[in-house]
Amino acid sequence: MIYRTTVEDTGLGQARSAVEAGASVVVVAGGDGTVRAVAEALAGTHVPMALVPAGTGNLLARNLDIPVDNLQQQVRTALSGRDMAMDLGWLTTVPPAPESAETAEQTEHPDVATTDGAATDLDDLPTTDLTGTPAPHREHVFLVMAGLGFDAAMVAGADDQLKRRVGWVAYFLVGVRHLHARRTRLRLRLGTGGWQHERVRTLLFANCGRLPAGIVLLPDAEIDDGYLDVAAIDTRGGLIGWASLLGRVMMQGLGWRSANAYNPSRIEFWRARQIAVELDEPHAVQVDGDLVGDAVALKVRVQPDGLRVRVRR
Repeated sequence: MIYRTTVEDTGLGQARSAVEAGASVVVVAGGDGTVRAVAEALAGTHVPMALVPAGTGNLLARNLDIPVDNLQQQVRTALSGRDMAMDLGWLTTVPPAPESAETAEQTEHPDVATTDGAATDLDDLPTTDLTGTPAPHREHVFLVMAGLGFDAAMVAGADDQLKRRVGWVAYFLVGVRHLHARRTRLRLRLGTGGWQHERVRTLLFANCGRLPAGIVLLPDAEIDDGYLDVAAIDTRGGLIGWASLLGRVMMQGLGWRSANAYNPSRIEFWRARQIAVELDEPHAVQVDGDLVGDAVALKVRVQPDGLRVRVRR
């Protein structure tokens, strides 16, 4: 059975129809956005998802070691590979109220305003337990990585025409424009711990940590360990800091990490099942390369073994 995506439905409805029709595997031929939509439909089911990557980043395929340039291998894996369970990440955003940027009073643990103007604490957001069915109208699924700050700015600036011309390199070309952007001030809570203040270039929540070109951004992230890896990335000193960050990322991919306190770049890692974030001002948020709007607060959680995927034997 073949189901074609549309602008209005990028894969969620089609995948649900395939499951209802009795499909034993759902093969996604498309980019990360299509993969994400199909994964949302298959979350919590026993129907595996197979990949024929045809997008710009193809991040999940790269992290599952599915060759992005070998169609024969992709089809062979889809039809006769083995199934494995992987975790899913779910991200809930609290959008800013029109007047919140000027009138919100910051406290150690402030309430945040919803779009209708009513105050809502992060703990009151309607999510379920770690293994329960997510609320699709409030949460966004991600399979690889979500974040805010520099990475979301890159996603926002890389238009479809540029991505068609140069592929995933488009994100890096756009990123150059944002090297001197202001750092993001936020408060972060891991699990049930206390709130900590951070000032970062970008904050990432990762289910797995590999990027195109063999770049390993989060070396400890495992796709099936029941946790999300959190990375706070910061630079100082302009281009010197960014050059230091690039070198740090390359070296950690080889298994070496710097603990030099005077380094003009910083990557701090944590692991958690649930994460809450409160922002001093609205920031764009992305999930697997798709923008989900501006937010003044986030709540992120992991769904262990939430999806079955087909990989090479």
